[in-house]
Amino acid sequence: MAETWFSIPPERIAREPLSQRDGARLLHWQADGTLSDRHIPSLVDLLHAGDILVVNDVRVVPARVPVERPGGGLGELLFIQPWQGADDLWMAWGRPAKRLAGRFLRSPIGDLRVDTQRTATGGLLVRLASGAPLSLALERAGELPLPPYLQRPEQPLDRARYQTVYASKSGAVAAPTAGLHLSQSVLNELKAKGVDSAHLTLHVGPGTFQPIRSERVEDHELMPEYCVVPGETAEAIARCQAGGGRVAAVGTTVVRSLEKSAQVGGGEVVAWEGFNPLYLYPGGPPFQVVDTLLTNFHLPDSSLIQLVAAFAGVERTKQAYDHALAGDYRFYSYGDANWIERLP
Repeated sequence: MAETWFSIPPERIAREPLSQRDGARLLHWQADGTLSDRHIPSLVDLLHAGDILVVNDVRVVPARVPVERPGGGLGELLFIQPWQGADDLWMAWGRPAKRLAGRFLRSPIGDLRVDTQRTATGGLLVRLASGAPLSLALERAGELPLPPYLQRPEQPLDRARYQTVYASKSGAVAAPTAGLHLSQSVLNELKAKGVDSAHLTLHVGPGTFQPIRSERVEDHELMPEYCVVPGETAEAIARCQAGGGRVAAVGTTVVRSLEKSAQVGGGEVVAWEGFNPLYLYPGGPPFQVVDTLLTNFHLPDSSLIQLVAAFAGVERTKQAYDHALAGDYRFYSYGDANWIERLP
């Protein structure tokens, strides 16, 4: 097992969103190496005219569906994505997968048929018995795939608060959680200050919850996720950099998308579309684009904390998490956030 640097007591996990979207605390990792305690509206002071804020505009699909086998037996499907672009056939993860393959299932979204064939990654291929599009059925009767550590069913408030205010491109099975903190009010203030904004899309997949199980951190592999970096976003970033501004990424998904695009573009962000397998870890690929990062507090054995440690430094990451644990910060998807400036 790869080394873990901290443990999070269960009582420190934020299981509900705060009453105000932008009400969370913000731990500022300053460029001089010091830490300061702030709140999300402080982003208006921390970002400057000429900087650019890049967000992931993906929308979380109500992709979790409880199922029942004929003759009894309950299970669950997590619909990941349309299979080869066909909306009437989706790849899904099942629990218990072996007992669902090749079955006829009843569910709130309609009767389902599961192929006997499975994908190379072990996924199930599922269709509605009626042949109707699955995306519409999921929107009508699917459940939000809340993180398992919340240990509770979906509540009405989650429909709004487990989505960003700018979510528009359906395709994720987990929220890009750093963006959950950004209220329209904060975004409006940043725009008025002269902070530019741009968007990209990365379909956050179930791999975001997968712990690192390999002995060596560098041996871990991420499940590739569909990604689109638009040409106008690449152009906006180029203008920002030419003017001396900073590129601020809202979340690890934005970091991975921009850095992958820069790899394709020989060091510069370019328009790019494809499946992104980029895994960033200490000692791994260098960062070429992102200057500052807004991100939540992450699971100790996750690929996400490895990205943060690669961006900020391992010792600095340990110090920041020790500070947060001592200072009653709230953790994970509905928890508090970090604003991380790269060391000069």
